[in-house]
Amino acid sequence: MNSRLNQIGFSQRVRLEWLEVTANLVLAGNDKSAINDALQELLKDKVSIGGQAERGNREKIITILMRVWLNVPHELEALRVDGLELLKRVPRADRLAVHWGMVMAVYPFWASVASHVGRFLKLQGSATAVHIQRRLREQYGERETVARATRRVLRSFIDWGVLSETGTKGVYSQGLYISVADPAIASWLIEASLHTRTNGCAPLKDLVESTGLFPFHIKHLAAESLLAASPRLDLLRHGLDDELVMLRMEDKHR
Repeated sequence: MNSRLNQIGFSQRVRLEWLEVTANLVLAGNDKSAINDALQELLKDKVSIGGQAERGNREKIITILMRVWLNVPHELEALRVDGLELLKRVPRADRLAVHWGMVMAVYPFWASVASHVGRFLKLQGSATAVHIQRRLREQYGERETVARATRRVLRSFIDWGVLSETGTKGVYSQGLYISVADPAIASWLIEASLHTRTNGCAPLKDLVESTGLFPFHIKHLAAESLLAASPRLDLLRHGLDDELVMLRMEDKHR
């Protein structure tokens, strides 16, 4: 079982533009040291201003940014490479989906928070912080680190524009709802989503309609298009309409 699935890791409020900068630094061919220096400069007047702590919030944010687009776990390297290629060519409006997919693959806790948010939005049209916190504590344990990380992920969702604050404190509504029509982005998002699942497989319908992808509407995607767009996915059919998508074994256990 992938140990990342039980870890929190994502414990800071991270803005989308910081991930954009990080990915662009990687695409420009900068090494780890140069990227770290650039991010330190970027965040010096935004996070932990004047702070000198060895592992302050700024350092933790930089660790997250670099782990998403540079120091990914080995099994996510191919996903990272393809994600960077997508960022080179997709319209700006579609880049959010690529950052979302990479964050949730590296940090499944992000996907867990999103899944609960999306479920509440789907069921009742709004999501309440108290209810989301309760679900995450049930899943990860009654720890302050869980509550704090959940708050910061929710705040990141708001910063990204995919969740909106209502007139009632702690109650959120749907923000951006982005249509994903490009088969390459759709299959890449589905692959990223599979990395958040215990056994690396799920019915195609469940993946396309996943509440963990609540900011996105994935247009109808034929299974053949999915496989053509990603060499790391396999398909198993159970009858006419039941299609199970899975990570190829060599990629799942690499």
